[in-house]
Amino acid sequence: MAILALTTSLEDMKERLGKIVVANDKKGEPVTAEDLGVTGALAVLMKDAIKPTLMQTLEGTPVFVHAGPFANIAHGNSSILADKIALKLVGEKGFVVTEAGFGADIGMEKFFNIKCRASGLVPSVVVLVATVRALKMHGGGPSVSAGAPLKKEYTEENLQLVADGCCNLQKQIQITQLFGVPVVVALNVFKTDSPAEVDLVCKIAKQSGAFDAVPCNHWSDGGRGAVKLAQAVEKAANQKSSFKYLYGLELPIAEKIKTIAQKVYGAKDIELSPAAQSQIDRYTRQGFGKLPICMAKTHLSLSHQPERKGVPTGFILPISDVRASIGAGFIYPLVGTMSTMPGLPTRPCFYDIDLDPVTEEVKGLF
Repeated sequence: MAILALTTSLEDMKERLGKIVVANDKKGEPVTAEDLGVTGALAVLMKDAIKPTLMQTLEGTPVFVHAGPFANIAHGNSSILADKIALKLVGEKGFVVTEAGFGADIGMEKFFNIKCRASGLVPSVVVLVATVRALKMHGGGPSVSAGAPLKKEYTEENLQLVADGCCNLQKQIQITQLFGVPVVVALNVFKTDSPAEVDLVCKIAKQSGAFDAVPCNHWSDGGRGAVKLAQAVEKAANQKSSFKYLYGLELPIAEKIKTIAQKVYGAKDIELSPAAQSQIDRYTRQGFGKLPICMAKTHLSLSHQPERKGVPTGFILPISDVRASIGAGFIYPLVGTMSTMPGLPTRPCFYDIDLDPVTEEVKGLF
């Protein structure tokens, strides 16, 4: 998935597929897909997948759907090819909106440091999406369980919770500013948000360095509800951008990890396990030391601990292991107890899926 999302052409994809490291030999040297002679076969498997799917919104706006690497365990961005085709289609004065998953601390950081390096593209504006509900959680609101009714703190006006939680929004804006790109905050308004709460978030966002902060009602009003956001983005795109990467690729692997931990997450330092240090030494020896970093970290907190909301500081970020996706072109450290295979239930879904041989109706899929 990461190779598909970061490839720039069929030729580039074949090269990346060939670089996949499947093992190390007895001398400690990497064994690649090319060494095994399977590059061509892999390319045949992927020859159609490389083409973005053209779809549309309910209002007829064209949309490319292509690739889906999660931002907590992979780089969290849709494909470079979809972006480039979209840019070609909209023309010189058009706009392309592309997604970076989760917050500025993971999806956006990886967009800049990994995807922009691979594509050569420079973004004009960052749109940072926020909700009053999420900010209330960061302000100390009660925990939320999927499927359970929301507590009253999230459905009734509570300006103090909102104000306390805006520290997280301020930090997300600061992370964006590290890269020198203007940021517009899009406040996704729910029907339970009060006008005072909405005004407070927008006021704090603008005071914290956002180019603009705009309440958006597209959830209820469709495209009409986001016209002011589009206008703000257009104005921000005309601002001078001084885009820069967070770190240089020539830095040692551990230094690149430390830079992300301290400047983006707010950590005091990092702590490498013996296994992580051993892997860093191995990858450096094998010539992979100049690849960018793709942190595998929880999306529920700026830290490695999902329950720590707001803006945690002074913590030591534990790196339990370090792995490499050489075909995709990045090193990925595992932060804390992060699993690289999330979302799988204890009881597999296939037990509930069946096909009626008479009606051909599929059962249990959703």
